[in-house]
Amino acid sequence: MLNNLKTVALMAVLTLLLMIIGGAIGGKGGALVALVLAGAMNLGSYWFSDKIVIRMYRGQEVTSGVLYEVVRDLCQRNQLVMPKVYVLPQDTPNAFATGRNPQHAVVAATQGILQLLSREELMGVMAHELSHVRHRDILIGSIAATIAGAISYLAQMGQWAMLFGGLGSDDEEGGGNMLVAIVTMIFAPMAAMLVQMAVSRSREYLADAGGAQLCGNPHYLASALAKLEQANRRMPMPQVNNATAHMFIVNPLKGEGLQSLFSTHPPVAERIRRLEAMTV
Repeated sequence: MLNNLKTVALMAVLTLLLMIIGGAIGGKGGALVALVLAGAMNLGSYWFSDKIVIRMYRGQEVTSGVLYEVVRDLCQRNQLVMPKVYVLPQDTPNAFATGRNPQHAVVAATQGILQLLSREELMGVMAHELSHVRHRDILIGSIAATIAGAISYLAQMGQWAMLFGGLGSDDEEGGGNMLVAIVTMIFAPMAAMLVQMAVSRSREYLADAGGAQLCGNPHYLASALAKLEQANRRMPMPQVNNATAHMFIVNPLKGEGLQSLFSTHPPVAERIRRLEAMTV
């Protein structure tokens, strides 16, 4: 419940940022144009996300084997729609879910994760991914990306307007407006990106809790996360597209120090702590 409220609050902050930068740079008309442009770009990604990402990572659909059986058992036990199941050829252990709704969902796991985890740990991971599907996190992420994208577009529009003298004027009030617009152009996109990352982290916590409920034992996922973090640090996944990194159950990209501020994943140690504190 708390993470759902946090997501709502963060989405409200994104919307407020859009209104602020729209008023400072493009007015209501400019904000609307930017939102439409960003929405059009993200619509295709949202609608075809399953096909795009599976092709990107060379996934092969399976209808038998341990991964398929684990997903099928979880769906039957919890009365969920059975998604398509894919195995990815990568040796680095990881997994993700995608698809615009439960009827068009995909869950995928790498060859590495099948070799690393026990059946119970694999169940915890797949329950986490099914929880993402159940909570429609792809839709939420797409909306957040659309608003953040609109803010970036507005900032770019403001930069072009500045080059051609479209912002501010020579009088004192115009100079003040121009200063506000410049500051907004610099900081609003950065703030929007941070909020978008925070939305993603909040949904990860929610999927962890939901996955623990689906599989019936939070320790399955906690144990899996500890193994996955260690393995990904030792052997990061090669050729990861930054735009898809947020989809994986653990961050496939290296991110330490200041970079962790921009991570789409919460700290694994905190995720494990919360899971071990749960009672199902």
